[in-house]
Amino acid sequence: MSLINLPGLIDPHVHLRDPGQTEKEDFYAGTCAAIAGGYTTIIDMPNNKFPITTLERLEEKISIAKRKIACDVGFYFGSAGDNLDEFEKAKDKVLGLKLYLNQTTGNLLIFKNLLEKTFYAWSKSCSKPILVHAEDKSVEDLINIVKKINTPTHFCHISLKSELKMIIDAKEKGIPVTCGVTPHHLFLTEKDVKILGPFGQMKPPLSSKKDQDFLWKYLRYIDVVESDHAPHTIDEKRGKGTVFGVPGLETTLPLLLTAVSENRLIFDDIIRLCHTNPSKIFGIKTDSQTKIEIDLQKSYIINRKSLFTKCGWSPFEGWKLKGKVKRVFIRGEKVFEDEKILAMLGSGETIMNT
Repeated sequence: MSLINLPGLIDPHVHLRDPGQTEKEDFYAGTCAAIAGGYTTIIDMPNNKFPITTLERLEEKISIAKRKIACDVGFYFGSAGDNLDEFEKAKDKVLGLKLYLNQTTGNLLIFKNLLEKTFYAWSKSCSKPILVHAEDKSVEDLINIVKKINTPTHFCHISLKSELKMIIDAKEKGIPVTCGVTPHHLFLTEKDVKILGPFGQMKPPLSSKKDQDFLWKYLRYIDVVESDHAPHTIDEKRGKGTVFGVPGLETTLPLLLTAVSENRLIFDDIIRLCHTNPSKIFGIKTDSQTKIEIDLQKSYIINRKSLFTKCGWSPFEGWKLKGKVKRVFIRGEKVFEDEKILAMLGSGETIMNT
């Protein structure tokens, strides 16, 4: 057995669906999935069934989380540009503001004419980052606003060569932008949709091999790998109406470890992308006693029956991977060992970065 230790990973982009859609996922199942995947801290997005756009909804969500979470969880606030008076009330309870410029799950779409006003309002209330779901042309629009207002801005799930090129250019000009990429955009392409069908439908959609190759080639310009864990039930995915998103908390690290075994990555890349940079960008304190133990030689096949996520499926079903989480410790307490969750219900902490 070849065991190594890594610091507890941080995933700054998950959708735990709680409250409002707990048939898909809930705080306990989702944080158990996180732990099994080597994540000790995750940050939950605000596009719940009833979007987290008021202090009242945010406090309700945090209260529910405190009773259920098994690992540490932080939160984002949401806006469609119509709740600017709530920013000052909510800023100390969240790690950033999330804006959606393109249609995805939920109804939190912000119109372009409200963007600049919203950026100004958030930057006036605090220095925490704004996260954006921006695809294709929207990336350029956002960069122009960030250049003008100088607010730290994180571009989520970049998937296209054209998008990353714009972000690289902005970085080189000193514009305060960071970006993330998902494992599904690193390991799947548009050709996989033919096999996966609705289980390969996500936002942004899977792109070309050319786009994917560019992401890998310029991975040094990408700041984080974010799972964009977005569970839906199997019945929903097979239904008539398209629902976008795939689960990813339990498969992200094993995919990256497999890439290490294939000499596509080194361990320092994983630490940079899944620990150091997320901690720095989102202001998350780390603890030396929070760590994960990896069995590098463990090969296995992804099987939906062994997943902790409530949705119970993965777009990587049947993939053979190398490298598996053996143990997880949070603040010195063992919370996972040999595929068993040891963390108690509600034992995680909610992160309030003031």
